Amino acid sequence: MQSRVFLDYASTTPLDPKVLKAMLPFMAADFGNPSAIYNEGLKAKNAVREARTSIARHLNIRPEEIIFTASGTEADNLAIAGVVNAWKKSFIPHIVTTNIEHPGILELCKHFEKEEVEVTYVPVEENGIVDPQKIKQALKPTTVLVSVMYANNEIGTIQPLREISRIIQEFKKTQYVALPYFHTDASQAANYVDLSFQKLGVDMMTLDASKIYGPKGVGFLASKRGVSLVPLIFGGGQERGLRSGTENVPGIVGMAKALDITQSIKEKESKRLRNLQQYFFDGVIKISPRVSSNGDLEKRLPNNVNICIDGIDSEFAVIKLDTEGISCSSASSCINLSEEPYSYVIDALGKSGRACRSSSLRFTFGRATKKQDLNLTLLKIKTILITQ
Repeated sequence: MQSRVFLDYASTTPLDPKVLKAMLPFMAADFGNPSAIYNEGLKAKNAVREARTSIARHLNIRPEEIIFTASGTEADNLAIAGVVNAWKKSFIPHIVTTNIEHPGILELCKHFEKEEVEVTYVPVEENGIVDPQKIKQALKPTTVLVSVMYANNEIGTIQPLREISRIIQEFKKTQYVALPYFHTDASQAANYVDLSFQKLGVDMMTLDASKIYGPKGVGFLASKRGVSLVPLIFGGGQERGLRSGTENVPGIVGMAKALDITQSIKEKESKRLRNLQQYFFDGVIKISPRVSSNGDLEKRLPNNVNICIDGIDSEFAVIKLDTEGISCSSASSCINLSEEPYSYVIDALGKSGRACRSSSLRFTFGRATKKQDLNLTLLKIKTILITQ
């Protein structure tokens, strides 16, 4: 019996066995509350401290600049709302972002627009990459935050963060201002890229453990010292008072271990997946002239293939492939929960994007993906097209 082929690693990743091993002691024997001052609590506190130090090393920042959260979405919300609420009593704050950000950014921005916060949604180009000069044109004296995701969760395009950072720094220099801050959601990119704050030039970064073969229900916002944030959750004052609540010790330990592993193998794994990506792209384009790609083919994550199959309903294709033992998606999992299941990211690509908004499929590979998995998927896609 053919085992299932999972090709939706952008939605979530399986828990690495080494990560589970690191977590297990803190799910049973070492169950202490890290805020307690007795032995069990101190063990938990030390585990959180070690995890924070390990994560900070990969980002090239201070350990105290890591704020643990329950998800990447919460971290995004803390970055956006934390900055906006810190400044909106002084003036009407302005946010600059793109039109293909994660819903954790876009939905909150829409909410703040109702509260007289100004938001500029910079459109990406047809290749799914934002032009840094358009970010520059959007900046104004009241801009408090620029938020641009490192790599898109649907089409995998990698954004020019370094160029955007240089533009922001030049703006602050010429305007003699300390704002705006620069935030990026690196949840999709963390398996394959350098996360150094110094190299990227960012002030804040979001990461979700469930995207890096870590546990679900834990993430973090890395925020450089000096960034003004107002907390979303109030209580016992954990996480520098910015995210109260007892820390998820096993989750935090697991996330740190997962990041250690993914950063140690990123170059080798990226090369392997890049070869599979090219193989799959070549194979799927040969199937039919009705097939085309979405997003830049070079400046994208090595595990992402997003295609449009003209005349095919994407939800039908996902269900049909599922019955054949293949898991893929038509859009972000977060979009699938909304009233409009079609992808706003594909819409944002322009005329060609709008034409295939209901016929796009996302295939994302992971550590278990092999060439035979892709061969089977190509065969099933061909079968679907023949029957249409």
